[in-house]
Amino acid sequence: MAIEYLGLSNISGPLVVLEGVQEAFFDEIVEFVVEGNIKKVGRIVELNEDKAVIQVFEGTENMSLQNTHTRLSGHTMEVSVSPDMLGRTFNGIGVPIDGLGSLNSTDKRDVNGLPLNPVRREYPRNYIRTGISAIDGLTTLIRGQKLPIFSGNGLPHDQLAAQIVKQASLGDNSDEEFAIVFGAMGVKHDVADFFRKTFEESGVSDHVCMFLNLANDPVVERLITPKVALTVAEYLAFECNMHILVILTDMTSFAEAMREVSSSRGEIPSRKGYPGYLYSELATIYERAGIVQDANGSVTQIPILTMPNDDITHPIPDLTGYITEGQIVLDRNLHGQSVYPPISILPSLSRLMKDGIGKGYTREDHQDLANQLFSAYAKVGEARNLASVIGEDELSPIDKQYLKFGEEFEKRYIGQGPAENRTIQQTLDLGWELLGLLPKEELDRVDTKLIELYYPREAEQP
Repeated sequence: MAIEYLGLSNISGPLVVLEGVQEAFFDEIVEFVVEGNIKKVGRIVELNEDKAVIQVFEGTENMSLQNTHTRLSGHTMEVSVSPDMLGRTFNGIGVPIDGLGSLNSTDKRDVNGLPLNPVRREYPRNYIRTGISAIDGLTTLIRGQKLPIFSGNGLPHDQLAAQIVKQASLGDNSDEEFAIVFGAMGVKHDVADFFRKTFEESGVSDHVCMFLNLANDPVVERLITPKVALTVAEYLAFECNMHILVILTDMTSFAEAMREVSSSRGEIPSRKGYPGYLYSELATIYERAGIVQDANGSVTQIPILTMPNDDITHPIPDLTGYITEGQIVLDRNLHGQSVYPPISILPSLSRLMKDGIGKGYTREDHQDLANQLFSAYAKVGEARNLASVIGEDELSPIDKQYLKFGEEFEKRYIGQGPAENRTIQQTLDLGWELLGLLPKEELDRVDTKLIELYYPREAEQP
């Protein structure tokens, strides 16, 4: 029989302190009844002898030291799981908010997940097509990878996330099941409505499971949202044998919520006021991506984070870069030139790209073509720097060709419409078409056999 405690010892922001607690454990879920009719849920985050510090998910409004009854549940935070979750919308802790009623499932999973034996992991292979050339061609997303998007305030990362959800697939010839788990933390109401309407109007909502933590929702709920989303993703991947793409936006909101709760607990801050365990918390989330032996599914992650003041050395992008396998960086200058998506090619990379492209996956020329496009675009930067010093008219003919290539590359390859969904063949063919603006002698990163096969004939010099 569960013990019920009357009253609280202290209330501080989203935290309450309960004294005289018996047989409680860390991370245990606590149920509150306020004034006899308001129900709230919390989680034990600290234990000291018979004192328990509890985070209240719904916030401590209406709670006082006398009017609250507390009951320990005896289990950690759990979320109901079912294949029927696809096409549904939930709040940050997994409660349906789409008006379609409660989820008909008795199957529950711990949101902290199960420890995964590293030996049972399989190396990521095969690519996930996003339909966006700058990603598919140059920073290819591989199944089981974690590939973050580094953005900034005012940049169109929400629009890019929605486009990836609409267009993502396992490729044209795959008949495997594919679905998306979308977790949003601290988003404004208009942004949440934008995601909902975009998915519904594009007809993809039936294979998307959404978790929405709004800006006016409790801060503590933000800490649970990515864990709830990943728990559902793991269930769909490893028990329902589906390939799941998890998009988490915005991890900066998650980290700031952690800083706020840490400050309320009186913990000693680390860099920029964030708690010292920010790295381990981010790793706990990011490392829940991958492929497991004896399971036909996979979990792939695209966490999105906004860099404060566009500072890539800020603790959040800095620590994220240590844990993940590359990054896609959005550029404010390209955005100012109306290039969408404004993906900055040179600082972006996908460390697992080489293992999921090429013959048998995309096309045999993919890796060489990507290397050549990177090299040529780097020389564009050098030509632009030189032109800013001596003037464009004084440049050599080859430098002028690079300037022309750079202009066309940004406008046609990086830039594409928000509704434009390119196949991998279209992306690769466009890359060769743009390389046709340069002489063959400049293509020093491509095998000569591939040049003979794919270099545009009309571009060849007489």
